Amino acid sequence: MISAVLDANIIASGILGFRNPDSIPGVLLRLWRKGIFALVTSKHLRDEVRDTLHKPYFTTHLSPQEISRIQALLQFQTKQVLITENVPDIATHPEDDLVIAAAVSGKVDYLVTGDGPLLRKVSKYKGVTLISPNDFLEVLKKQI
Repeated sequence: MISAVLDANIIASGILGFRNPDSIPGVLLRLWRKGIFALVTSKHLRDEVRDTLHKPYFTTHLSPQEISRIQALLQFQTKQVLITENVPDIATHPEDDLVIAAAVSGKVDYLVTGDGPLLRKVSKYKGVTLISPNDFLEVLKKQI
């Protein structure tokens, strides 16, 4: 089975777009829930998603109960990894280096990110393919 880390922005966008058939992040989360790929997270990534979901934009669209359910889902329904790899210094934003380290530590196939500058800079890092949400969806379609 394909394994992937989705960066926090992809997860947060997917949560809002879960029921929208045109939302690529939403489609990715639906495919994860259907068991098409394994979603891998770290404590840092789950904390980043939590912080994002508590921003005003998200709290106007999600109830506190929905946010709690989402956090529980990410904690108990994903493969959790400890960051055991050295944190690289390659991402556009330093906190994203922790996401890359989680992907490498989890030995995932893909790190899905919408960070264009990072994708242009690095396509593969220590065996992990960095890929856009659209391109990852195309990979998954071949598995279905």
